[in-house]
Amino acid sequence: MKQGLLIDMDGVIYGGDEMIQGADVFIASLLENKIPFLFMTNNSQRTRLEAVRKLKKLGIEVTEDHVYTSAMATGKFLADQAPNKTAYVLGEGGLLTSLHENGLTLVETEPDFVVLGEGRNFTLEMVQKAVDMILGGAKLVTTNRDPSPRKPGWSNLGIAAVTAMIEEATGRKAFTIGKPGPVMMRSARKALNLETADTTVIGDTMDTDIQGGVQMGYKTILVLSGITKKEELNHYAFKPDMVVGSVKDITFPLKWWKKESQK
Repeated sequence: MKQGLLIDMDGVIYGGDEMIQGADVFIASLLENKIPFLFMTNNSQRTRLEAVRKLKKLGIEVTEDHVYTSAMATGKFLADQAPNKTAYVLGEGGLLTSLHENGLTLVETEPDFVVLGEGRNFTLEMVQKAVDMILGGAKLVTTNRDPSPRKPGWSNLGIAAVTAMIEEATGRKAFTIGKPGPVMMRSARKALNLETADTTVIGDTMDTDIQGGVQMGYKTILVLSGITKKEELNHYAFKPDMVVGSVKDITFPLKWWKKESQK
């Protein structure tokens, strides 16, 4: 029976520019034992190649086929829903690449969609232009709604803040693709060719990775090496199937894999 993993990156594999202890051994074990996995990230700015290069600098060798981003999920969703349509994009890098690869035409006037991703290069004038386009009939799609870290000196507002600003200005709600939304959670699973019962999500945030996994019926593992702290677990109406300090504490086969194999 094929079992596989959807693994968050920041807070699980690395924190900022430093690898979390034992993450390299964990990934090497997955590769050695041929356990299917994807790194599943809400970051739409970085291309798959850039993600692979960052991991390589940390000592983790994977291929682009091991990376699935909200930009990829967005491009696939729009291509499936509305093939050969046009988009005005507030975003960079990975998002632009994915939309192009999925057959959308990037335009500056009268788009079918306004697509919002992470970025530092778009201006308030570009946001106002996007608002006018939406008021003129374009549909608003955002790659994710990750909050700002709310730290002094942070280089951009954060995608949740920009999305909220455009929603307030237009009176239209954005359709969100990324975690914990079902579009990305489902498309990442399908990219691994897994069934729902055979999918396990590993993440450090209750509000995105774990919530998304629970809502989709996947098994979930929370690592305490990132955002969520153990004392915060009682704040939530749902819970992960397993809680560990970090990925180095995960051993295979997982306990629910054993159960499946005994049936």
